[in-house]
Amino acid sequence: MMTVSLIQTALELGLFGALTVLALYLSYTMLNVCDLSTDGCFTMGATVGAVVAISGHPFLSIPAAMAAGMASGFIVALLQTSMGIDSLLSGIIVNTAWYSVNIAVMGNASLLNMNKTDTVFTRLKDALGETVISDSYRLLIALAAVVLVVAFLSFFLKTRLGLAIRATGDNPDMVRSSSINPAFTTIVGLCIANAFTALSGCLMAQSQKSVNIDIGSGMVTIALASLLIGRVIVRKGGITKGAVGAVLGAIIFRLVYTVALRFNMPAYMLKLVSSVIVIIAISGPYFRGRIPLYMKRMGRRKDNA
Repeated sequence: MMTVSLIQTALELGLFGALTVLALYLSYTMLNVCDLSTDGCFTMGATVGAVVAISGHPFLSIPAAMAAGMASGFIVALLQTSMGIDSLLSGIIVNTAWYSVNIAVMGNASLLNMNKTDTVFTRLKDALGETVISDSYRLLIALAAVVLVVAFLSFFLKTRLGLAIRATGDNPDMVRSSSINPAFTTIVGLCIANAFTALSGCLMAQSQKSVNIDIGSGMVTIALASLLIGRVIVRKGGITKGAVGAVLGAIIFRLVYTVALRFNMPAYMLKLVSSVIVIIAISGPYFRGRIPLYMKRMGRRKDNA
């Protein structure tokens, strides 16, 4: 059965992952760029944040991780806009390169232990003391981060630059004819999106008190599935509703994932579970739209019989 502790853990992980989903909401939905460097960028945020926290600067770890994410987004965008490399291939190239970079950041190790490290989570836990909400300090930080990012996107995407980024995703030729440089808007959009992805990795790592080189493995699949689930939940609406839908999609995905774990599935089956959820999320709207056609065919068969 699902216990309160399991549900809280699922909510925490869902909110941490929601930051990556919001990053794809900006890059994939608004900018129309499928950035496949997500896994490497997520790991980079985790490794950079962990190294800075271990050095004794837990609060500095967050802007440091986001700065690393922005650098990752800048390189991906530069490959697309200035070197003529396809967006999908650019993400794959950067994602592959970041594996070596992340190993170097971790000091040629594949695992960093943060059990004795002071993090933003331990600071908040100490500040709360023995209060009613002291056991929910991880959830509070995750929720605060998600609310801030949603608020930022809701404001930023309505500004002049934000509107230019959205227009670039809709029709880059029209943007170019309007004297707006689509290369610049692409760079800005991917830098911001990857900063959110790195923030997600940073908070996830500090919450778990460890960083593995494979911590970001499969994040792009999970994030895309969550984003599509969010679209099913919130079909119409503005930017804020779309962002909230993305967050809800991330939470629902994590809850489904937690239910799958309760069936005592072996660890090697979890990737298959993620893939099945992605298939359902993508094909669900298609089959829902085909239901009227199937019903008509069934009616015709009954009439002919």
